[in-house]
This record gives sequence, structure tokens and C-alpha cells, in this order.
Amino acid sequence: MLNRFIENQTDKFYDIIVIGGGITGAAVAYDAAVRGVSVALVEKKDYGWATSAATSKLIHGGLRYLQNLEFSLVRESLKERLILENIAGHLVHPIPFLVPGYTDLKRNKWILRAGLTLYDILSYDRNRTWDPGKHIPHHAWLARNNIMGLEPEVRTKNMTGGSIYHDCQSIYPERLTLAFIKSAARHGADVANYAKVENFLHADDGKITGVRVKDLLHEKTTDIKGALVINCAGPWADIVLNLADATGASKHQIKRSEGIHILTKKFKTRHAVVMWTPAGRHFFTIPWRGYQLIGTTDKDYEGDPDDYRVSRKSIQELIDDTNASIGDGTLAYEDVAHAWGGLRPLVDDQTEGTYESSRKYEIYDNAEDGFDGLITVEGGKYTTSRHLAKNVLEMVEKKLNRSPKSCITDQSPLAGCDIPDMAAFMKDLNTRFSNFDPATVAFVGKNYGTESQAVFDLARQEPGLQEIICKDGQIMAAVIYAVREESAQTLTDILLRRTGVGTIGHPGMAMLEKIAAVAATELGWDAARMEREIQAADMELRLPGE
Repeated sequence: MLNRFIENQTDKFYDIIVIGGGITGAAVAYDAAVRGVSVALVEKKDYGWATSAATSKLIHGGLRYLQNLEFSLVRESLKERLILENIAGHLVHPIPFLVPGYTDLKRNKWILRAGLTLYDILSYDRNRTWDPGKHIPHHAWLARNNIMGLEPEVRTKNMTGGSIYHDCQSIYPERLTLAFIKSAARHGADVANYAKVENFLHADDGKITGVRVKDLLHEKTTDIKGALVINCAGPWADIVLNLADATGASKHQIKRSEGIHILTKKFKTRHAVVMWTPAGRHFFTIPWRGYQLIGTTDKDYEGDPDDYRVSRKSIQELIDDTNASIGDGTLAYEDVAHAWGGLRPLVDDQTEGTYESSRKYEIYDNAEDGFDGLITVEGGKYTTSRHLAKNVLEMVEKKLNRSPKSCITDQSPLAGCDIPDMAAFMKDLNTRFSNFDPATVAFVGKNYGTESQAVFDLARQEPGLQEIICKDGQIMAAVIYAVREESAQTLTDILLRRTGVGTIGHPGMAMLEKIAAVAATELGWDAARMEREIQAADMELRLPGE
């Protein structure tokens, strides 16, 4: 059970306080807890609600970073891809990508083959997986007619051939972030969502000694004290850092990049396909849950990250790029089932324009800025978050004067992920729960891993909880599980970050109301609160302009 410690806060003094419950904060809290460092994590909304949920559903080695000659970043990413395949057995799987080659310089087949050969070399250990079913082959070169036979909707003008290579997919990244949160909690971390940091606590000498946090569910403010505060607020990192300056003079600002994705009607493609826009930026189209996932964009974002929303203009721009690159050219706004976007925090010492910016990360000891007791993490990417956390903890141990401990988060499965053979696991699950729809068994197994048993046990208690609530098999029992075991506090939490019902688009008002009624019973909502939750979820799931 994932409890919010903020509701029963004591005077406990922590070694570290982590601000931010996205993948970075979750990974830091997990590594800290495993090392025996006492840790509190606070997140102002839900775990993984922002950038960590706005992904391409990929765990990748960063092939395109080779063009910036960032070999160490690519190697780090490939190594972490392997580790996540191992420690998140049901959540990370290999996926093939088709990359067409063309006559122009940027997409030239010889440059493409050289890059993929180097990618293979840098991923020399890619098949050292615990699960033998996750074998990744070398890339393969295909002639032009082979590409046309495999993927007839790929643009053929000036095509010279292409390659197939493999990266990995995380079909449910919201649940992967949650697995890190659960793992941290199971090792003793205190965690709380809907707990917003409003200010820092300072000693007489100015040293930061903790944070003042508002429990947004109960409108109660409390002080949490600790030796160090780790700022893992992602696109909000500069805003949090500026809170640390009691004089109000700090004007730290990070660079933010907007990345959006759209979910559309299914194309005729069988592979994930790498495409290029007319301006030369690459993007993907990926088969996902019966739809076509298309993304991502990379544009500068100026303004308050709290005000960010996906715009109709951004969606239309991605549609236009898609029509110029793949399909029959008739993709329209009306074909979009769902859209999501997020802001990436970038290390602002790279080239102009966010597409060329690095996905490196920086870990700052803010004592150098006069804020002793604060460490800020900026930049990074989802795939390398576990390794980033390892580096953060090395700084933490030095600051706390603790004897260094080896990082072991690469050796142990995350909560619910102890599955050394996914094919055997799913075969057993289908046998034990043969009275459920096969689509439900597949969906629950791939979402919940070893926790699937608990979801099915709930469903067996009441026939109504066996109702399928989305097209690929999720059942109503998952709503109960989200509230009782996974700290879901709102209808949007349940739809978008626990059950996956809302991540393929609006399920319809009738289903919203049905799910809300089940949640209301569990969470004690009255009729007015339930109506507010339905309205909020309805607005969240509608496309701009609907």
C-alpha cells in the first residue's frame, strides 16, 4: 500500500528531502532508500504527472545524439536501457524501428549505416538481459524494394533503401515511474503526492534545513526538516531554486523545450518508423495499443510551466509533418484520439534551438550559490534517470559525510517487476486466469506484473469489477486497486496514471461517470465532489477546441 506520509507527519528528521515525484525524483528516492538514507519525497500534484508522462513510450539509447558526437551519453543511455529491461521485466521490451535512407546528406544511407554500426558497437552488451526473450539483433540493411514491400506508406521519392534496428519501448511509462515510487516506499522512503513545497526553512546562518509543505488535499501546512534538500522539480527546478533565496534576488532560469505527441487512427505500418520533417528534424510513428503514436516535437517554450497546455496549433503542425512524411497524406485533426505534451528541462550551455540541445544532466551543489543544504538536478532524459540518481547519491553521501555504499539499483527488480521470463510469466497468467478475457489478462499482466494477482483477486470478489472499461482489456478492479494500493487521489490520476483508460483518449461520459462512481465510494466523495472530478477529467481528456 502506498500511503501519503504527509497526513501523519511527525517531527522526524530526514537525511534528504526530495522535491518532485517525476522519474528523476522517484529514482533518487529509491536509490537513497536502498542505501539506508532516510528520505521524504513530496510532489505537488500526482507522481509522474508532467514531463515523465509526456514521453514517446520509449526507453532508447539516443541514436540521434551521435550527430552531436555525444558518445558518452549514448553509451550511458544504452547501458541504462539494458538495466531497465532487466529491473522492469514487464514494462520495457525491444521494439524494431525502420529507418528509410534517402539521397540527401542528412538521411544519406552511408551516414545512416555508419551511425547504426557505431550504435551496435556501443551497445555491445545489449543481450546480457535476464530475460532471454529480449534479444536485440544487429541492425540490418534493406534494399529500396524491401522497404516498399514492408511499409508501403513510407515516402519513396529519392529513397535508396533503409535499415531496421532495435530500441526499447515502455508501453506504460506512468506505471514505470510509479514502480520507482513504490520501490522507494518499500525500502522505507516516506512519499506524498499533492504536497506542494511553498518555501524553504533556514537556520540562523542561512543554511537550508528543510521545506514548508502544503498538503493540498487537506489544506494543511507543515514543516519537514532534513539535512539536505534535493531539487528534482524538472521544468520547475528554477522556480524551486528561486524560492531558496530569502532575499528574492535570485533569477535563475532554465531552458525549456516543448514536446508533444498525438494518437491517431492506425496506419498500415507494421514497424515503428523514423521520419524526417521537411525542415530536417526527425520524429517517429509507432504502433501503440491499436492506434498510431506520432511524436515528438522540439520547440522552445517561454513562460510559466504551470500555464503550459498542448495547443491546437502544435497538434496541427505535427499532423502536417506526418502527412508530408508517411501515410496517404489525408491525416486530419478529426483523426486524433488523444494528445499530450510536456516540457523538457535542458542544460542551457548548448547550441541555439532546443532540437540541437543536449539531453545531458547537471547536478549542482547550491552551496556555491550561498544555498548550503540544497542540491539541484537539471536536464536529463527518462532512460538515464536511474544512473543520474546514482550520481546524485554519490554527492549526497559526501555532503552527509557517510561512508560510500555501492549502488545496487541495477541489480534488483523494481516493485512488481520480478519477472525473469516474460513469456513464461504470461503463459502462467493465462492459465491461472483463463476465466477472464485474454485481452484483459494481457493488459493486466503487462501493466501490473507480479501485482496482477491482486488485481484479479479484487475482480473475483465482485462481478461488476470484472467489467472491461477500455478497448484493450483493462477492468474496473484496477480502479479499486489504484485507490487502495497506489495513492490515486483524483479521477484523472486513475484514468491517466494508474489504469491507462484515459491515455488512449476520452472514454465517453458514460464510462467517466461509471468509473467516478466506483472511485467515489472508495474515496468518500459526495455528489458535488464526484461531479467536479468528472468535469475536471472531461476537460483534461478533450482535445484543444473541443
